[in-house]
Amino acid sequence: MRAWVLLSAVLWYLTGVGWQRNSERTEKGFIYGKPGHPVKVYVKLHHNSPVLVCMDFKRAEKETVDPTYLWVGPNEKQLSGSNRINITNTGKLTVKDFLEPLSGLYTCSFSYKTIKAETQEEKIVKQRYDFMIFAYREPDYSYQMAVRFTTKSCVGKYNDLLFRVLKKILDNLIFDLSCHIIEPSYKCHFVKVPKHGLIHELFIAFQVNPFAPGWKGTCNESTDCEDTTNHNILQARNRIEEFFRSQAYIFNHDLNKTLPAMHFVDHSFQIWFVVLGLLVLMLMLHVRPAFPSKSTELNHASKFQHED
Repeated sequence: MRAWVLLSAVLWYLTGVGWQRNSERTEKGFIYGKPGHPVKVYVKLHHNSPVLVCMDFKRAEKETVDPTYLWVGPNEKQLSGSNRINITNTGKLTVKDFLEPLSGLYTCSFSYKTIKAETQEEKIVKQRYDFMIFAYREPDYSYQMAVRFTTKSCVGKYNDLLFRVLKKILDNLIFDLSCHIIEPSYKCHFVKVPKHGLIHELFIAFQVNPFAPGWKGTCNESTDCEDTTNHNILQARNRIEEFFRSQAYIFNHDLNKTLPAMHFVDHSFQIWFVVLGLLVLMLMLHVRPAFPSKSTELNHASKFQHED
């Protein structure tokens, strides 16, 4: 199924089911271990690593008696506190000013005791947690994008669901390029359209990032990793632009049916070129009023048509 068909189906019939994001990172920025499964962590060069916890999340929620922690670095030597390595007495590890040679496998051996209340019998439980840490550099450039969709109202669950669906579709479009969508956001505004009065529109913004999980696998010894990420980010940009062009084509060329209440606003897609922290306008398709009395539905799957 093409991406625009999937989006069209959702626009016609929005259910109350969203997608949950699974991540080891908590709101505090901690990354917990997973028994039997290495946790991949990506750290920008010359930045501090996130806080790695020598414990899984479930165990962290429970009482732990006489815990001990032993961290071993990529060189298979025991880690201890230094001006670069910080280890707390509760087993939390942070690597400061991360450099590429520091990439590799970080392992923590964790042990604690269980005690039977009636006999005071002690038992030692041991667990190992692995963290694969990779250093990365920013590519030479990236892209900031913005787009708009009409909506029935600025209040309600459907706006948030549309936002999540759109992000998922765009992530799927560029998944094989090891790129993903970051910093997505949206706001709902009232817009006065000439000859059509006020309408509600979602102003959606996001950035395309070339460091999705697994991006390191796209690089190899004979290829400059920075060149690879630059190439991938360009391909991702092209795919996303083509996706929204298809939305505009449907909007303008199949005029026999009525648009759903939530639909892409023609000529609203915008791209900014991000270079080494500088935001440069590269392509901007100015928003023009687009509210014809007749146009196409974004999908011919009539089973998705429902009235609220």
